[in-house]
Amino acid sequence: MPLMADPPGADRLSVRVRRNTVGAHDAAQRSGFLDAVSGGHLPWEAYADLTAQHWFMYEALESAATSMADDPVVATFLFPELRRLPSLEADLRFLYGPRWADHLFALPATTVYCTRLRDVAHRAATGFVAHQYTRYIGDLSGGQYLGPAIAQSYNLPAADGHRFFIFNGVDPMSFKTHYRALLDAAPWSLAEQDEFIREVAEAYRLNIAVLDELLSRWS
Repeated sequence: MPLMADPPGADRLSVRVRRNTVGAHDAAQRSGFLDAVSGGHLPWEAYADLTAQHWFMYEALESAATSMADDPVVATFLFPELRRLPSLEADLRFLYGPRWADHLFALPATTVYCTRLRDVAHRAATGFVAHQYTRYIGDLSGGQYLGPAIAQSYNLPAADGHRFFIFNGVDPMSFKTHYRALLDAAPWSLAEQDEFIREVAEAYRLNIAVLDELLSRWS
């Protein structure tokens, strides 16, 4: 039987990255830790720990955004409304109090994740966008379920303690459509596209390792 032809547009980068990383994406969404914390099956400290690990990840990512802002490709992917550090710090202040920074420490898996992110995101647009795509598009996808579920499970107020999941003024579906169009328009060679896709898969793998360590720590 002859192979079926790819549908029109199958060679677009936005299609290729989803097709080549769907397994890693689904594995992250099925994380036992995320299921446990969204269901309120772990102490609130476990959720606070997740928030702390997110702080380290986004500090690394958003620092790279600042240092790479002059790159013409990176510049097209910078959206101030996506920045998560202010929201994360507000959440940590609510969860831990005014001395929240004293409670932060990166798990070993988080340190590995951030080391990799800093290495590739400060070096090339493909590396930066790969980690930005993995984090922010994930936040605007599964994160939109996780936020309300966590707020309900831990009896959090309307916004306090879970601001990280709230993107004021951003429509997730419209934004993701726009972002995928930017990916398709990126002036990358096929080799650079492949490098981007490999780094997205690596970012998913590193994120799963953090979630696995959190599950082991709190189960």
